[in-house]
Amino acid sequence: MSGPFSALAIPASGMTTYRAWLDALSDNVANVNTVRSTDEPAFQERFVVAEAREDGQGIGRGVRVAEVRFGDPTGRLSYQPDHPLADENGMVRLPDMNLSDQMTSLIAAQRAYQLNVAVFERARDSYQRALEIGK
Repeated sequence: MSGPFSALAIPASGMTTYRAWLDALSDNVANVNTVRSTDEPAFQERFVVAEAREDGQGIGRGVRVAEVRFGDPTGRLSYQPDHPLADENGMVRLPDMNLSDQMTSLIAAQRAYQLNVAVFERARDSYQRALEIGK
């Protein structure tokens, strides 16, 4: 969107992108301890790749999700001989993720989303004030 309402479109695109990142991170957090047998792939960490949107003249028009990438399906092996999915050597497959890294990213994404909401609300309020001038 260009023109007078681009001040709304840019933070809205940021909110959409950060919502996708929050969704991916919530998947990661929910599956950080997912156990699989050694003959199955591990849960693959989700990564959201964002890119800037520009018009033909190089002027920024917000962001968009370019793609979602997945982590390593080999994960990491863990010795848990009492686990029902353990192989004959007592090994199971876990995702190669760290909960503290996921939570740190989750906080960053949440704050970035909130900042985009604040920018959107301020732009909306400015447009509303401009409409009131004409009354």
